[in-house]
Parts: sequence; structure tokens; C-alpha cells
Amino acid sequence: MAEIEEAPIAPNKPAIQLPSEISAEEYDRLTDDIVNALKSVYDPEIPADIYELGLIYRVEVDESRFVNIDMTLTAPGCPVAGEMPQWVENAVAAVPGVAGVKVEMVFDPPWDMSRMSEMARVALDMW
Repeated sequence: MAEIEEAPIAPNKPAIQLPSEISAEEYDRLTDDIVNALKSVYDPEIPADIYELGLIYRVEVDESRFVNIDMTLTAPGCPVAGEMPQWVENAVAAVPGVAGVKVEMVFDPPWDMSRMSEMARVALDMW
């Protein structure tokens, strides 16, 4: 397995981990495209995307460009809990250069509002 480099992509957000074999140019493109894909997924009951809500805990891309994602929900009983991982998988799988995606639902640590970005707080009027 390749050595993994880690770089934060936004305050309070997970680093996207990429193998050192990926060039800096491709790293930047993949990072931007994966984040944009994650930002296209919304919880239907909340007017903020899952990325800004802090529901994405880990994103890792291996040397074959397969993406592993750990995500959570605002509440374990979320009505779209069974569907949201597939939405995330479909969004990230559409990124050019991504070989495949596996989304794992995790609940440790439990999500709380401190994980939300300033953008999500503004959208939800939660100050």
C-alpha cells in the first residue's frame, strides 16, 4: 500500500487522503471534484449539503483511485439513512478518474452541530 499524504481541504472538514503516487495536479483536481460531488448531495429535510453539515468523516483514495468514504447522519433514525450512502456513492463515482467508491456508514463519533461549517450555520440560521 502506498504512503498516504493528508491535506485539510476546509476548516472542520476531513482531509482527503491520496497516495503519494498521484501527481500534485491530479491531487488538486480529484480533491476539488470529490468535494464538489459531495456538496451535490443534500439531506432532503435540511437545506445544506452533507459536506458542509460535516457528515463526511473520512475520504481516502488508494493508488488505483478507488475512493473509500466514512460518513454519518445527523440522527441514526434519519428517514433517508438507507438511501443516502448510495447517493454519495453515485455522486463520487461520477467524478472523472475515480475507479470506484465504497461508502461506510459510521456513528462513532456521533455527529453534533460543531461539525457544521459556517456556510451550513448561515443556511440553517444556527448561530
